[in-house]
Amino acid sequence: MIREKEIWLVAGLGNPGDKYAYTWHNCGFLAVEYLADKYGITLSKSKWNSVYGKGKIEGREVIIMKPKTFMNLSGEAIAPAANYFKIPPSRIIVVYDDIDINIGKIRVREKGSAGTHNGMKSVIKCLGTSEFPRVRIGTGPVPEHRELIDYVLEQIPKDQRQEMMDSFIAASDSVVEYITGNHDS
Repeated sequence: MIREKEIWLVAGLGNPGDKYAYTWHNCGFLAVEYLADKYGITLSKSKWNSVYGKGKIEGREVIIMKPKTFMNLSGEAIAPAANYFKIPPSRIIVVYDDIDINIGKIRVREKGSAGTHNGMKSVIKCLGTSEFPRVRIGTGPVPEHRELIDYVLEQIPKDQRQEMMDSFIAASDSVVEYITGNHDS
């Protein structure tokens, strides 16, 4: 049974603007856009330095959000929204790219460290905890002789876009499975 006011916040991490639209670092944005579209949730509201939409996924109330901050300040958008809607960390799912996972692979964790991901460092700092679920989309490893920052801000090559689209679908499915699972809040 769904408890009253059990709202989930699903936040995709990325950078705003057309320049970054289809970069490796925007995989979180791309996955939550797919999820929102699949469930008819329009990301048209603007508040907390983000764009977001409210709707239902398999009967659960959900807010899907994309921070308008740059990646390194993502927590400054997510934490105020969570506070406003009184959403505990256990019902905040963050979807993001991870260079420590091979391209296209998905990993779901209930909690964990930020690793080298500055967006996640910001989310953990602003929420004051690392005890929240996350869906990581593999974008690695960084090719030899490439700088990390240059690689993650590079456009996803056309010959890898279908593989990445499949991973966005898988990440979205993982979010749905998590929301509809037997996780206590």
